[in-house]
Amino acid sequence: MAAPRLSVVVVSHGRPAALCRCLLGLHQQDAGDVEVVVVADPDGLSAISRLPFHAQLKTALQQGENISTARNDGVALAAGDVVAFVDDDAVPAPTWATRVKAAFAEQPMIDAMTGPVIGRNGISLQWGEIGADRTGRDRDVSDADGVVRKLHGTNMAMRRSVFDQIGGFDPAFAFFLDDTDFAVRMAEAGLQSAWTADMIVHHGFAASARRSEDRVPLTLHDIGASTAVFLRKHAGEDEIEAQIDQLVTDQRRRLLLLARRRKIDARAMRELMESLHAGLEDGRQRRTAHPQVTPVNLPFQPLRDTPAAGWSILSGWRHQASRLRREAAGLVASGQRVSLFLFEPTPRKHKVTFTEGGWWEQTGGLFGPSDRDDPRVQAWRFQTRLDTELARIRTERGHD
Repeated sequence: MAAPRLSVVVVSHGRPAALCRCLLGLHQQDAGDVEVVVVADPDGLSAISRLPFHAQLKTALQQGENISTARNDGVALAAGDVVAFVDDDAVPAPTWATRVKAAFAEQPMIDAMTGPVIGRNGISLQWGEIGADRTGRDRDVSDADGVVRKLHGTNMAMRRSVFDQIGGFDPAFAFFLDDTDFAVRMAEAGLQSAWTADMIVHHGFAASARRSEDRVPLTLHDIGASTAVFLRKHAGEDEIEAQIDQLVTDQRRRLLLLARRRKIDARAMRELMESLHAGLEDGRQRRTAHPQVTPVNLPFQPLRDTPAAGWSILSGWRHQASRLRREAAGLVASGQRVSLFLFEPTPRKHKVTFTEGGWWEQTGGLFGPSDRDDPRVQAWRFQTRLDTELARIRTERGHD
């Protein structure tokens, strides 16, 4: 079966720099027939207008801060056979689009896909294959009846026909559990989802109106509201109040832990719990809907004429960083993809990031671990360590 055309929808609000970084990563995909649809606030649309490939993007103004509504608007603009979603604070591995397209071509009976999400250090797994039950709680995907495969909102893709069959995302979920609700509705309709292990996205958890840069919550309103909506839709009536009580207990425990770490004080904890209860009351009243997503019928618009190809590998010691980063920036500006390795003579743990300049950068001690399960201190020579790290990322990054 031929590989499908892929549309990627990115929703963004309040994070223009992160949005640009995400789009740079999408522009470096090694697949053809990929279009990108951006639904963003005015600051985001202004920022991406300065990207050199801006004219190849499909864009829409976000109508209010509601991720479900924005995603539906993106789907309406999408002309691909498959529609995928990536968060604005995430960057897909360069092979991601190829893996998505191949997975759907090889499994014609599968309606949706999800895959691994790598966390802030760029190496460790943040979210793996997992299920969710009818109360919205995480469960082993192989558990008993009532458990569905959870779709990770920052790394999920489905055939365009899925939206025709079950409608779009429910706007009652302005944030949180929107993807899980969609997964449950797919299962109820008899649609199939699958896990694709090499469909990898790096997720950074950037600051937003709901959390600080170090992941301290600023409000719990949406968690409360979306949980109440989800329970009303999918849980048994005899489960709802017990699950709400459990949510309150879990969030209070979470905040107590943050307080012990001196991340929040007593006043902030009280205000956060008040926002949770206000959100729960809001969610008890929200109307739910599965709106039909009417295609705008714009032609498919590939992000690039040909897939990105080839790599430049740069490496050196940390004290050479300024020179090597300038070199990396120049190579990116000339159309190259770059992996940069900066080591130091210490046992410091490694970190990988896709920079705002558009290159992949790994930093850490020559004697430190990359995989967090590896020994804390290791004996390496520079070239051997570089070769080992290149081998570790070769499949994900698509190095020759």
